Amino acid sequence: MERPASTEYPITDVMARRWSGRDVDPNRPVSEEQLMTLLEAARWAPSSFNEQPWRYLIFDQSDPDARSKAHDCLAEGNAWAKNAPVLMLSVAKETFTKNGKPNRHHAHDVGAASISMALQAADMGLMVHQMAGFDATKAKAAFDIPDGYTPVAMIAVAYQLPDDALSEEQRDKYSKPRSRKPVSEIASRGRWDSTLS
Repeated sequence: MERPASTEYPITDVMARRWSGRDVDPNRPVSEEQLMTLLEAARWAPSSFNEQPWRYLIFDQSDPDARSKAHDCLAEGNAWAKNAPVLMLSVAKETFTKNGKPNRHHAHDVGAASISMALQAADMGLMVHQMAGFDATKAKAAFDIPDGYTPVAMIAVAYQLPDDALSEEQRDKYSKPRSRKPVSEIASRGRWDSTLS
């Protein structure tokens, strides 16, 4: 089931089709080639001074122990993501490699890489759902993430359940239009405007 955005102004089709569903198909695998294509899309994202501070840990059926640890890091409200064939953890390097100074754009740049991945996924008929609901401290310990690197988001990669496998409740939920703040509430020319608050 697709849920294209109803936009105020025209945007490219793949951006309108990108969405973060939760009803994933546990029986439809994501191939290694598809996974590598998603990571390639992330690799070509822009970053401050071309630092490329993004790192991704991948959890799939090839390592059941690591996958189980990733499941244990998820917040209760994101238990649905255990059904996704692939989970990832995005991690940000906090400092510049060239001089060791703090990179205040590290999380922004990891977000840019992850949205690049999400748009590539939408183009391939996949869904990428990024989640803040996970225990970052537990993830750092479970996966030996060193100091100087910040876990940013858990990411589920999957196909949406086919329409005929959705319950009536799920179909009803997806029939509701997606919404966003209007452009006038997120952008202002030349100065801070009260509409941005």
